[in-house]
Amino acid sequence: MLDIRKIVEEDGDFFNSSASEYQIEILKKTVKKKFGINLPQKYIDFLRTVNGFEFNGFIFYGVDSSLEDISNNDTVYGYVENNEIWYQNEHQKQYMFFGESDISWYCFDLFNQVYVELDKPSGALMDTYSDFDTMLEKALKDSLL
Repeated sequence: MLDIRKIVEEDGDFFNSSASEYQIEILKKTVKKKFGINLPQKYIDFLRTVNGFEFNGFIFYGVDSSLEDISNNDTVYGYVENNEIWYQNEHQKQYMFFGESDISWYCFDLFNQVYVELDKPSGALMDTYSDFDTMLEKALKDSLL
């Protein structure tokens, strides 16, 4: 993440600030209520570092600004809003979607309990990861190519 932060700042842009504990708590409650799932701790830790980001065509979701009494000074693609979109396709409800690129979705497979990269057009499995951090690291490295 530091490499991307450095590149973004060299271009005169800025990285999103971290999500507040209040924002994270609202997101956790909303996700539990809407989807019946708990957010993974590593994703919560990610939000404590940066409230989502967009870089070189890669987007990782943050706390939705549409959630009650939340305002973001940064551009944030919301976790809830995007998962609601992807969940319109019934078979995609087996995934928690954390981010995307032009060709990939970055998710947690709820059935198989593994982090995955899916082909965005088809939903075909492209890769599996042992944890959220490994998946995020792969996406970040790809964004630097």
